[in-house]
Amino acid sequence: MLKTIINKTFGLRDGEIYISFLMQLYIFLIITVLLIVKPTVNALFVNKLGADSLPYGYLLVALVAVVTTIFYSKAIREFSLLKITIASLIIFSLAFIVLSIVLHFEILHNWILYFYYLSISLFAVIATSQFWILANMVFNAREAKRLFGFIGAGAIAGGVFGGYLTSLIVSSYGNKYAILVAAFFILCCIPIIQKIWKLRIQKMTTYVRKQRKHNESNTQVSSLKLILKSKHLTYLALITGISVIVAKLVDFQFSDFANKAISDSDELASFFGFWFSTFNVLALILQLFVTNRLLSRLGVSSTLLILPLGIALSSLLFLTFPVLWVLVIIKGIDGSFKQSLNKAAVELSIMPIPLNIKNQAKSFIDVAVDSVATGIAGFLLIFLIKKLDLSTSYITVIILLFVFIWIVLIYRLREAYFNSFRTNIQKTLVPDKNLKQKRKYETTLIAARRILSSGTEPEILSLLNQLTSYKLIPLKNSIIALLDHPSKAVKTEAINQLFQYDKGTAVSKVEALIIAQNDDLVYTALDYLLHHSYINANQFFDKYLNHETDFISNAALLCLAKEAKNNNKLAVKYNLHSRIADRVRNLNTPEGFSRKEAVANLLTTIAYSGILKFYPFITVHLNNKDSFIVKHAIKAAGITADQRFIDELLELITIKTYRKTTVKALKKYGSGITKTILILDKSEDLKDNIKEHLPKVVSEFNSQSAIKVLLRLLKSNDVVIRFESAKALSKMRAKNPELYFNKRIFKREIIRESKYYKNTIDVIASIQNTISNNSDLENKNDNDIEILIARQSLIDVLEEQLETSLKSIFKLLGLVYDESDIDVTYSGLFSEVKEARLNALEFLDNMLNSQLKSRVFPLIEHSIIDEGNLASSILKINVIPENAYLSMLIKRRGKRVKLEVLYLIKVLDDKSYVPIVMPLKKHLNKEVKFFAYSTIEALTDVRR
Repeated sequence: MLKTIINKTFGLRDGEIYISFLMQLYIFLIITVLLIVKPTVNALFVNKLGADSLPYGYLLVALVAVVTTIFYSKAIREFSLLKITIASLIIFSLAFIVLSIVLHFEILHNWILYFYYLSISLFAVIATSQFWILANMVFNAREAKRLFGFIGAGAIAGGVFGGYLTSLIVSSYGNKYAILVAAFFILCCIPIIQKIWKLRIQKMTTYVRKQRKHNESNTQVSSLKLILKSKHLTYLALITGISVIVAKLVDFQFSDFANKAISDSDELASFFGFWFSTFNVLALILQLFVTNRLLSRLGVSSTLLILPLGIALSSLLFLTFPVLWVLVIIKGIDGSFKQSLNKAAVELSIMPIPLNIKNQAKSFIDVAVDSVATGIAGFLLIFLIKKLDLSTSYITVIILLFVFIWIVLIYRLREAYFNSFRTNIQKTLVPDKNLKQKRKYETTLIAARRILSSGTEPEILSLLNQLTSYKLIPLKNSIIALLDHPSKAVKTEAINQLFQYDKGTAVSKVEALIIAQNDDLVYTALDYLLHHSYINANQFFDKYLNHETDFISNAALLCLAKEAKNNNKLAVKYNLHSRIADRVRNLNTPEGFSRKEAVANLLTTIAYSGILKFYPFITVHLNNKDSFIVKHAIKAAGITADQRFIDELLELITIKTYRKTTVKALKKYGSGITKTILILDKSEDLKDNIKEHLPKVVSEFNSQSAIKVLLRLLKSNDVVIRFESAKALSKMRAKNPELYFNKRIFKREIIRESKYYKNTIDVIASIQNTISNNSDLENKNDNDIEILIARQSLIDVLEEQLETSLKSIFKLLGLVYDESDIDVTYSGLFSEVKEARLNALEFLDNMLNSQLKSRVFPLIEHSIIDEGNLASSILKINVIPENAYLSMLIKRRGKRVKLEVLYLIKVLDDKSYVPIVMPLKKHLNKEVKFFAYSTIEALTDVRR
């Protein structure tokens, strides 16, 4: 009975109640602790130091929050979230226990008050941040959308309970016991997070864990640049900043007047606790009964005006009646409206921004803008109170000034809000020269409706793809009408777009599409019915899992696999394991195999189920003769993000037919795959035909982080990887001009590559010199001929790498100078026309700066004018002793050169080379290690 009520009320399914309750309890305890320690420490701070010290507290909080966020973000990336969370919870708990002891013995110094005032702010930032990172790891996007409302209720309950509990404990027993209770609640969080980790996160692959942990997206530029580039985001950031400044000014006035009215710190803590909880109760009531109605009636912009207008009116009241009860009203408006009406309106106001940009920008606004605004408020208060010696009442005038700016910015945001919608739709409008004049004054919405009603299939799909993140009510009927479109692809995308509208929209029309003979359309329709209609999950699976039509039963099984991956109860209830096993057995028989699409669907189902037992089915079909099935097996491997498939995917990346699909599959592993690529490069354990494609995988992430990884690959020992990395960087810059490319770093890499090129020339010259010195020897035996062949083979490899190195230099030059100029120069340098080569050299000579010219130009002159002649008059060539260049090649070159050098050393049969070879016994590449042992054995006569 209780389960049914919870399911209907909150949308929780069997198997989700326990994990959701644990998450809800976790955030309940965190917010409860915050509402215990915050009013208690604030009361102590204001009571002992006076409200005049609050501005310094604001400044310190701003500085420490920014610094802590930077270091904490790095720590989160490097270490386990579980270990960091448990460690931080223990540290905060111990800190609060120490505070309770300090209060007991009454040894409260000023620096201790500042320390704990900062600690409360850090606890609020770190503990809540850890919770939401954990929540994003525990739940996928679909689950999060459905469950975060229920889980978030725990935070609201904690906000209500914590403050009232503080008021009760402090008034009855004193503040030291309230702090002790908070420390105990923090320790209670540890077994909860351990249980959550064991239930959900421990089962994930390391790649999925990292993806969820960092909430990865294809963000391309820094958050600040994103915000400054967009008027919409700039206004939103400014509004957030102004609202924080006003909140701090209000908080200062409220604390100052409360401190003057209530002299006892315990009574003050009780006062703060009571009102903080009361404000949370008001916020809850507004959220449940008022917010949606006001947003529907007034719209986003008008709803955003309610908070500043409310503060303005109550501030005017304070100027007339400068007493504490008016400040309680102002604080109440700020505290309750901000967490309900204003928060919902802000979330909607950022909706026209694309999802990946929205997530990145909002995180920056919530942390950085909030911290900076807090610091500004601190500076303002120090100036007003310390320098100008103004009364606290005069701060109200400053608040009214900022509120006026706030209101102006909201009106500016309103215009930017509609412009963002307009721009995003216009991006998809395909221009038609013949109709240009006729549609000159056609509005954006009319154009969008025209495309949806009479556009071609590519035009409609393009527009729907652009609208994925937006809920445009004026286009709702046009999108519903697409469910009758003849194209199944259009119908599929139209259903996906309906997810943006109210639950149950066009559900009967969508249900009618499940009889279509198309796997994608049937699955999308069933997925919509399961997640966006009022059908019960049990009813859904009872109705469709055993359907006589295999299109429907297969799609329903895929829905079950997705839902049951983290819900074992659901998997057991509907026998997911045995159903997949039956499908596998059936499709492996000639009689059971009906459609290759059914195999593709089963591959996807297995991937989403996460049942390791069936992963060999994916492995088998990665080697299928049918390219359609192989591509779906590749996609399935990517969905699993399992380590076992990486080697096979790397093999498939060499086949042109599968390359694009394989790159996308590897990208699904998240940024963790770039770390794997770096490890593979360091181990030099890659085939030549594989390694040339890996930088392309990295570049697919189209982010600043991807650039950092490619810059690391530019330092690879392997010249092919360096060249392909330079090529990938060049393509990334062309596709994403917003990305930041540091020319200084590229100049440094050009100098490094030039040094490599020069060293290669020196080594080739030295080997040829060695051959020449031994060419006059008579009566050569078989070993001498073998040595000659080995040396010549090494020269061939080095000459091939010399050519690749020169290409790398020019690719890197294209990242420093105009790429088209460099391309023209390169073509001219290798032209068969002598005059073209000389003109290209002259052009390059004028283009390069002095530092690069001195390093690069002689090498190019040597290659072009002297045509690589080692008796060069342009380039000073150094002849190196054989043991020196062999030692250098072993240390600084890739696997291919190492193997050639090992073979040469082996046939030279000189024991003096043993120390050079010894380090390779520990090399990560098995082939290099084997040949190192073999060479050492041959040189030391172990087998003789």
